Amino acid sequence: MLSETKLTLLQQLVQQASKEEIIWTKGYLAGFLDSNQLTVPTVETPNAVTVKPLIVYGTETGNAKKIASQLLTNFKKNKIQAKSTDIFQLDVSKLEKENLVLFIVSTQGEGEFPQNAVAFYEKLKASESNLSTLNFAVLGLGDTSYPLFCNAGLLLDEVLEQKGAKRLLSLVKADVDYAETVTNWENELQQVFSKSTLSASVPTQKSTAASVSHKKHYKGIVSHKIVLNDRGSNKETHHIEIISDEEVIYEPGDAIGFYPKNSDEETKAIADYFEAPEQYGLLSDKNIRGLSKKSLEAFAALFEITIEEDKADLIDILKKYNPKKVKIEEVIALLHPIAPRLYSISSAVNAHDGEVHVTVSLNTFSVNGISKTGLCSQFLADFPKDAEIEFYIHKNNNFKLPSDDTDIIMIGPGTGIAPFRSFLAHRDAEGAEGKNWLFFGEQHFVLDFYYQTEIQEWLATGALTKLDTAFSRDQEKKIYVQDRIREKAKAFNEWLENGASIYICGQKNPMSTDVENTIIEVIASERNISTAEAKQVLEDLETAGKYQKDVY
Repeated sequence: MLSETKLTLLQQLVQQASKEEIIWTKGYLAGFLDSNQLTVPTVETPNAVTVKPLIVYGTETGNAKKIASQLLTNFKKNKIQAKSTDIFQLDVSKLEKENLVLFIVSTQGEGEFPQNAVAFYEKLKASESNLSTLNFAVLGLGDTSYPLFCNAGLLLDEVLEQKGAKRLLSLVKADVDYAETVTNWENELQQVFSKSTLSASVPTQKSTAASVSHKKHYKGIVSHKIVLNDRGSNKETHHIEIISDEEVIYEPGDAIGFYPKNSDEETKAIADYFEAPEQYGLLSDKNIRGLSKKSLEAFAALFEITIEEDKADLIDILKKYNPKKVKIEEVIALLHPIAPRLYSISSAVNAHDGEVHVTVSLNTFSVNGISKTGLCSQFLADFPKDAEIEFYIHKNNNFKLPSDDTDIIMIGPGTGIAPFRSFLAHRDAEGAEGKNWLFFGEQHFVLDFYYQTEIQEWLATGALTKLDTAFSRDQEKKIYVQDRIREKAKAFNEWLENGASIYICGQKNPMSTDVENTIIEVIASERNISTAEAKQVLEDLETAGKYQKDVY
């Protein structure tokens, strides 16, 4: 039995040691017991990890970057000299000089690369690079509800092989609940690193997908619908409540997924063009809007025309180019199923028993002077009350409440308020002790203050500690949530220094970018540190899970 002092020393040693050092120590102690000698044997470590991986991430919402940061931290703990970079900053020509690169890339929309990765992929695909000395592994992030699951990861994996690079591991596809998949991927990488010298003789493995789970689908009745804006508003934001006979399990921060249908008007117009009016129903669940460049290239080949657009609706292509009429079956064959649309859940299980609430703003925009609306927002706006709707729960483990005694700062302009209504309802029902500070913004106080009555009640009862609002068009100079943060810089920084977690929900550009820059500015000014140091503070909070974003 060890003395308390020796036991403490041993525990400290084990906590600070890497996996390889612990394995070595185990062998040394076994050898010592056999020889019963106190001399330390000379031990060679042929499997010492000497690789220097470059971790490259391509991301739209930040998950790939978060995984890359965590991977980098874990590698360094294990004495692996790794580096990390945004794929946007990686020069394709420099890949030939790399020995080991780990790619983490998400998939967007119709199987597309995230915006920061598009140029890299196109340049790599068009290049004449010889990557025979490069070893690589690809982790794809995606959502199994989408037709082209992890397609960006698949395309990148294939083009790297075409250029002569060699796989360390088969392509791994991770669903939205990616934590376990990422851990397994990291463990496999560690094993390969310890066994391989990463020479050009590393065998190439065929790319295969990791096993994925299928999401449970529910059916419910739309029991209540109301427009949250008052008459005269520029917005049309719907509050929708759904009741299901089956228990729907979700947590604050999760989202609800819907499968919208195309309007009969649009599908009939397309079917009529191809002289097959009776088959318009076959187009109801096909993606005919916002076709990607790749899809448009396929249609250009089918119609034997040149399509100038990089993105367009099928009906607009037909109207503009008046292409030759082909069989509608040929058109349908080129169309993908409609991808589901996600909306933050705005209710809480412990406060809205048996119900799921969603907050949906009708998306309106103009393309070449033509007024259009978003497919799913219009679908939900038109969806009849008391009718049955199909949905699923999208777990979001990267946007979760902390412990009940932790303070939180919530920044959610517009429909970004949705998850924070869930947060506040949940914390109120639980009697959580942590303080809550909400920043909310919209155009007009009188017309667009969503959930005003509830928010004021929470403020009156103390469930909501602080509230700051920014109604941009109620005065000559527009005021946004980031302006309110700047005004409350001292208190904002004090909350952070006292351990508060920050949450942002809403439009990615420009809102979340402007808010993040303001937070960095506040940290720098209040702590009298440089912008670079303040940025690192925020990155450290993000790595620790104390700064979370749900932006779109």
